[in-house]
Amino acid sequence: MDDIARLIAIKTLFDIEEKKSFSNIKLNQYFKQYNPEPIDRAFATEILYGTLRWKLKIDYMIQKFSKLKLNKISPWVLSCIRTGVYQIYFMDKVPEFAAVNQAVELVKFKDKKAAPFVNGVLRNILRNRDEFYKIDVKDRIKKLSIEYSHPEWFVDKFIKLYGEDFVVALMEENNVPPGLTIRINTLKCKKEELVKLLTSKGIECIDGRLDESLVLKGFHSIEKSEEFIEGLFTIQDESSMLATRVLDPQTGDKVLDLCSAPGGKSTHMAQLMENKGEILSFDIHEHKLELVSKNAKRLGIDIIKTRLKDSTVFEEEYKDYADKVLLDAPCSGLGLIRKKPEIRWTVTQKDVIELQKIQMEIINNASNYVKREGTLVYSTCTISEEENEEIIQSFLENNENFKLESICKYIPEDIKKDDSCSKGYIKLFPNVHNLDGFFIAKLLRKW
Repeated sequence: MDDIARLIAIKTLFDIEEKKSFSNIKLNQYFKQYNPEPIDRAFATEILYGTLRWKLKIDYMIQKFSKLKLNKISPWVLSCIRTGVYQIYFMDKVPEFAAVNQAVELVKFKDKKAAPFVNGVLRNILRNRDEFYKIDVKDRIKKLSIEYSHPEWFVDKFIKLYGEDFVVALMEENNVPPGLTIRINTLKCKKEELVKLLTSKGIECIDGRLDESLVLKGFHSIEKSEEFIEGLFTIQDESSMLATRVLDPQTGDKVLDLCSAPGGKSTHMAQLMENKGEILSFDIHEHKLELVSKNAKRLGIDIIKTRLKDSTVFEEEYKDYADKVLLDAPCSGLGLIRKKPEIRWTVTQKDVIELQKIQMEIINNASNYVKREGTLVYSTCTISEEENEEIIQSFLENNENFKLESICKYIPEDIKKDDSCSKGYIKLFPNVHNLDGFFIAKLLRKW
């Protein structure tokens, strides 16, 4: 197969549509199956994530020039057309004839009879390419939704909270691929040592905001690299690292990580604790706990013990047990849209409300495990108030023995855009902080 990159992109897109697969997991599976060259990996990744980001705008264009309604086009055929449109309009270096011809060839894998239809739609779009930039919709919310390729409920919800200018900037940032951020494993090497090692291989290293963070450019097949395999670093966004920094685990502490998989925060805590103390990492899925153990082993960490536990269920043996409890709660993931663009199409407002109930259960349960004068950190990778501020407010109203504690000393100066850190919490936005959208609150148990 000559066009392995486009095939991988289309197969992954199809699986996301048909089987609700996660983009990163499915893409990596196909990379292992086909073992493409680095240039093909990069091309497949660009087509896949670009198509996912701009799906709504692409679909609006397809509908203009297709005789069939979108819901009448099979997922495989639609995936081929969508990726073709993305290449035509968003990838300057791809010849238009190649985008069309390859979409026609690849649709034959599952539906040979559809080839003339794919060819016709894409050539019709090419003949009318100026129409792509015309959105003939009067409703403001719907027009913004199509223009920036975000669902209408998202646009409407967050404009009411933050205003149109803010939300436009947020959506613009969500449509830009983020940089690759890593956390240096200080148990095995120093920052300057890793920088020297990586730059010698032609990888650009940009200093991060935190002592243990770096942003990398030009790194392909990262998980196959010697440095990764040897545990010199792990992939983690700085907003996620900040949650652990705010918890501030110390050498010798007893720590519970209640929703721990795949182990980024657990291993970061172990690193800050100099691999001395005890971390119990809970998760409801055994295969995810295996990831925690695997990551800990690669990073040379032995103080993490995994436990198959449902964090909504009270475990008597852990009552008043921990100096520090981290609750990185299951959430809608709306802060990760720039990294996992399919989230915008799979999450609904109903999901946000249903998740709030689970988050409330877990934080109330988590409070039982904190020692007197111990600390509970609640974090999420979402930006909705229902999953963040409302959870903390409700929790404090029903738990007078806890209070919010200032977190300003843990937050880099350029991130302190307001005074919320002095009140005990911070909300991070991609368009404001150039980080994953995140919420972090620190609660101290008084008695």
